[in-house]
Amino acid sequence: MTGGSLRDLAATSRAVRDSRRRLDKIGRLSSFLAELPPRAIESAVAYLCGTLPQGRIGVGFATVRDARAAAPARDSSLSIADLDEAFTQVASLHGPGSSAGRAARLRALFGRATADEQDFLVRLVCGELRQGALESVVSDAVAKAAGLPPARIRRAVMIAGGLAPVARAALTGGAAGLEQFALRVFRPIQPMLAQSAESVGEVRSRLGPFALDYKLDGVRVQVHKEGDEVRVYTRHLREVTGAVPEVLDAVRAMPARRLVLDGEVLALGADGRPLPFQVTMRRFGRTPDDRTILRALPLTPFFFDCLAVDADDLIDAPFRDRAAALDAATGGGWTIPRVLSPRPAEAEAFVDAARRGGHEGVMAKALGAGYEAGMRGAAWLKIKPAATLDLVVLAAEWGSGRRQGWLSNLHLGARDAAAGGFVMLGKTFKGLTDATLSWQTRRLLELETGRDRYTVYVRPLLVVEVAFNEVQASRRYPGGVALRFARVRRYRDDKAPGEADTIESVRALLPQPPAP
Repeated sequence: MTGGSLRDLAATSRAVRDSRRRLDKIGRLSSFLAELPPRAIESAVAYLCGTLPQGRIGVGFATVRDARAAAPARDSSLSIADLDEAFTQVASLHGPGSSAGRAARLRALFGRATADEQDFLVRLVCGELRQGALESVVSDAVAKAAGLPPARIRRAVMIAGGLAPVARAALTGGAAGLEQFALRVFRPIQPMLAQSAESVGEVRSRLGPFALDYKLDGVRVQVHKEGDEVRVYTRHLREVTGAVPEVLDAVRAMPARRLVLDGEVLALGADGRPLPFQVTMRRFGRTPDDRTILRALPLTPFFFDCLAVDADDLIDAPFRDRAAALDAATGGGWTIPRVLSPRPAEAEAFVDAARRGGHEGVMAKALGAGYEAGMRGAAWLKIKPAATLDLVVLAAEWGSGRRQGWLSNLHLGARDAAAGGFVMLGKTFKGLTDATLSWQTRRLLELETGRDRYTVYVRPLLVVEVAFNEVQASRRYPGGVALRFARVRRYRDDKAPGEADTIESVRALLPQPPAP
């Protein structure tokens, strides 16, 4: 096999998908990456992570299905560079006739691909490349192929904002190649995230010395300042500077010349209580000069971390030092409510105060931990109550990677008391143990009514208790609502489908907009 071919990429993806062991996945990926020509590394890494370097290319499932109907090529001839060129051409088409043009170019690409390559392309373009080779696995494979510590790669990825450029630098330049990835103002970094905990007692046992912050249900922002220039980015690293003039005013007034701050913005009611998340999000769907929405729905920033101040970069500093730097940089203003090293009674009182104030709960942060993208380090833990619903399983999708051979991603439905039947309001594969996966696969196959390539449809007889954080409006599902962060708690053998929660009761949980 030649390095940089679509055949090798598809074969590696399939082997990783079929493997259940993380170390096997990393080994297969690292072997493939080590043989790639430099020009193919960034694109190959993106494809293995299930993303397109070109972003959205303007094709839907129907277009992909039609392209898949092309007779597969007998011999493999496509390279990763050919794939890049084809997707770039598809994405570049706009205006009248562009849909037909994109469809024609996609069909031409599929016509040059073998059957295995076509299967890979379908999964890739449809966003269904659920093979277990997520960014964390590919990141560790890059480290193995480059002979570098995984933590070194992860730190560079956090600062670079993505894995692809780091992979090329590491695989072509080793440790020296990573030196270019240092904190720079106006280059946003990937945010640190939190895992979950049930109680303050669990936090104390897992973290050691910790701080507690209010957990706000706002929009995560990262703010960069250099002199009088201030820019604001979301957690997905998208710039939203024009949408948040309140943040610009607050940060420009801070005395430090150079700053990188982490925080949230949210809309508050007249009583100072937070408005629903979707209300805050209205500010990010408008044009920056929409003065009406700016006056009607002002935002308030709350900062909770400081990653740089003047000449000091603080990513590797312990949280206690970053918290002190934040207080000094802001003068104590615009900061999130916080308590350091609380005693048990003080911690419980703080949690109660956060909830009485209308907030989601609290965040616990290890005082000795540095700032690390994602949730790998488990140095931040969120404590908040979870609501539950009893829903009916309507279908399930086949799993991949470690879950290969099991029905995993459940389609969830609420009972329609008025029209009869069930209304789908989301999917989840979270919260399922291996024992549950094995049992539900056997049981769902007994209830099968039909299937397509990825999904088994079943008689709606199984009731499952699902925990979730919030109900939100959604155009994706027929019920008009969806569950945020849904996860399975248990199957309810004691309940019949007729006892499941109704779609009307789910809609009643939607946050209400503020009174005009």
